[in-house]
Amino acid sequence: MLSAYRVEQIRAAEESAARVHGWDGLMQAAAAALADVVALRVPSDATTLVLVGPGNNGGDALFAAARLSDRGHRVDIALLDHAKAHEAGLAAARHAGARFVEAPSDQRYVVDGLFGIGARPGLEGRAAQWADWVRDERPYVIAVDTPSGIGVDDGTVPGTAVDADVTVTFGGAKPGLLIGRGALASGELVVCGVGIAEHLSDPACEALELGDGARFAHLVPGPESHKYSRGVVGIEAGSPEYAGAAHLCVAGAQAGTAGMVRFVGQRELCDRVVDRAPEVVAGRGHVQAWVVGPGGIDDPEPVRAALDDDVPVLLDATALTHLPPRLRPDVLLTPHAGELARMLEVERVEVEADPWPHARTAARRWDATVLLKGPRTLVVAPDGRTMVNTSGTSWLATAGAGDVLAGFAGSLLSSGLDTLSAGALAALLHGAAAERAALAGPFPAHHIAELLPSVLGDFLVPTVAR
Repeated sequence: MLSAYRVEQIRAAEESAARVHGWDGLMQAAAAALADVVALRVPSDATTLVLVGPGNNGGDALFAAARLSDRGHRVDIALLDHAKAHEAGLAAARHAGARFVEAPSDQRYVVDGLFGIGARPGLEGRAAQWADWVRDERPYVIAVDTPSGIGVDDGTVPGTAVDADVTVTFGGAKPGLLIGRGALASGELVVCGVGIAEHLSDPACEALELGDGARFAHLVPGPESHKYSRGVVGIEAGSPEYAGAAHLCVAGAQAGTAGMVRFVGQRELCDRVVDRAPEVVAGRGHVQAWVVGPGGIDDPEPVRAALDDDVPVLLDATALTHLPPRLRPDVLLTPHAGELARMLEVERVEVEADPWPHARTAARRWDATVLLKGPRTLVVAPDGRTMVNTSGTSWLATAGAGDVLAGFAGSLLSSGLDTLSAGALAALLHGAAAERAALAGPFPAHHIAELLPSVLGDFLVPTVAR
């Protein structure tokens, strides 16, 4: 599990840790970790340009530059403001033989040590010019703690920022490295311990990882399991216009942990679904969870009927236009940015620019869990607990992918996962299946459903092996 902490939490942990290790000890730990990552990522015969800003973030970068120079790496240093550079770090870099330059030129490897967690988002002046150079020249960029210019606590990028290939962050991740545009600017995330972990409070948000399968050991059927104990998921999806949504939603559900799928819909659509998936049972009956809405008819009755069943319910697509004023925490809403914007009566661009507060607002308003689909899908509980999905590929922006996700998440709900866990796990494995599909290039949504069983199996393999 990857945990992310707000700036105030990191600052408080650093204050506590500094009383044990000293501020210089924390900085040297960060510099050593950063230098190790740079040494692994940058060819030994290349020159590394270190962009240095004020304060401790610049100090981390300068001490790392000194360590690299001592190892024989060629290092150029460009200071944003000579008067505000970290004095001890500056002296160490000079003593180690680093070369000082006025501005970037032709370097192909860059360490972004301009601004850290204390800076406001958006770059100006010379820093913005250097960020523009990075954008235009596209060197390989390693950011120190956070890419300069992003909103560290929320992932917003209201102006110019540095786009990194790798971000080396210290002590723990930050929300802005996982959420929104900030996540896209952060590239690969490397979290390095610097001695503050034991001083951190509860994380602001978390992300499941593919190594977390043991957390879901109970999903693996035991010797006494049967189809009903594994879970029965009911699906009311599709319509004459969007029959494919029914097939894809069912395929997603069958790829999950449920032992049985029931499908409810018009007779002709039921026949088509059963013809393609003969394991499906058509018609209402006892279920442990409902999925309503993917490609569905514009009618409030399916939503009402599912909610009256008093089991967990996933509402997607057309179902989102028929929400009652209040729901309950075992309801999972799965909008994309446009749908959430309509639900909250705001513009889509507002949701896309700052998704987390909009998802939190919706979760509080409806007292339901909200899975906001996007480049970094968010799953937010009514009490504000947040899971961020870090898997996926841009090829996942394809018709029907959301239908597969809805069915798969509904299957997990029927097996007993709560809405936050089901949404987070479904998003993780759905994204991982897409990554696997993308190895061969573009793919249709049904390929995700075809790959999900093997992805789920690989995720649970350590659990099964025990």
